[in-house]
Order: sequence, then structure tokens, then C-alpha cells
Amino acid sequence: MYQEAADPVIQGLDEPCPSSTCQNHIATTMLTATRQGLSDHTIGKDPQVVRTGQRQNRGMRTRLGCLSHKSDSCNDFTAILPDKPNRALKLSTEEATRWADSFDSLLSHKYGVAAFRAFLKTEFSEENLEFWLACEEFKKTRSTTKLASKAHRIFEEFIDVQAPREVNIDFQTREVTRNNVQEPSLSCFDQAQGKVRGLMEKDSYPRFLRSKIYTDLLTQTQRRLS
Repeated sequence: MYQEAADPVIQGLDEPCPSSTCQNHIATTMLTATRQGLSDHTIGKDPQVVRTGQRQNRGMRTRLGCLSHKSDSCNDFTAILPDKPNRALKLSTEEATRWADSFDSLLSHKYGVAAFRAFLKTEFSEENLEFWLACEEFKKTRSTTKLASKAHRIFEEFIDVQAPREVNIDFQTREVTRNNVQEPSLSCFDQAQGKVRGLMEKDSYPRFLRSKIYTDLLTQTQRRLS
């Protein structure tokens, strides 16, 4: 699977947001209150109510992401790139520009995936990309003995209610996937993967193209040519 790396192309992820200390305190307080509210509501409640609360909680984390977490501005992009041992950005401006042509272009490039992951972390939604990548890796499984264990592991990590990295899919898709996993095949996550991919393409991808992570990366590649 793709791994984050470190070098002179994205260390700035650790730089604080341009927000004030007061804004950070407010954001942290609101996030804490939101999480506590969700915890209170999960006791003795209908599962559908719980899932709704979880989606609202994720939305709140996304909206407050810049205030309480990392800035989407980067000065050192190699920190997120997948070839850490080389400590060098092997990316041309032409390649990076091509990511804006389509979501497929972004996902087919290892640096594109790494930069997109860094952006999603600022929105607290990197689980969507990790799930998509896990499904892509799952489809390469050739051992029938490993198929079931891998399928259940992915379901428990990303799909099941209150999974550690639960993705935002509808109840029907979750149940279809639950049934598929009982008799797993290489296509058992197709519906859920398609839903998550569509969500990223419609919501996160356009914001990524407008983000400073992407525009700063383009600037960095252009400087190397000058």
C-alpha cells in the first residue's frame, strides 16, 4: 500500500493554521463537545440515530479541521511522498498539472495519491482514500484462503458500524456489503468502493485542486526547473 514519506516537498503539514490561538481553542472545544454529544446519544439509541450522529460528527470535524488541526499549506512536500529513502521529489510540473484533468489521473499517480492523502488529513477524511486503496489491493488477492480473512478485516475496519475508520456510506450499501463478505469474492466491495470514490470525486477532489497543498506543490516543481 502507499506509504507517506519525508523530504523537501511537504514538511509544512506540521505548521499551524493561520488561525489565532483563540480560534484553535474554540475549535478544540467544539470538537470535544461534539464527540461528547455523540457519546451521550449512542447509549440506548436506535442504530440509525447513532449512524446519523456519526455522520454529523464527521462533518463537524471536517468544517473545523483547519482551526484545530493542520494547515493545507505546505513548504516541504517530500514529507508526504512515497519514496522516502530517496529524499528527492521526482515529479514534473507536467505530471502534477495532469492531476487536474481527472480524478483517475490523480489516483493513478503515486505522488498524486500521497498529496491527496495529505490534503484529506487536513479534513479528517483520509479514511475514504485508505478504504479505496484497501479495496484496490484486495482485488489483487489470488489466494482463496486469504480472501475471506482480508474481506472481513476491511469490513471491520472501514464498513461496520462504529468501525475504527468508518467511511460514510448509506445503510443499504453497508448491508449489501455485509452480505457480500459472508461469501467473499474479488468484487464484494465494489458497491461501497464506488460510493466512496464518488464522494471523494464530487467533494474532496475539487477542494484539493483549490488547496494550497496542490498549488504549492505546483510552485515547487516549477522552481526546480528555473
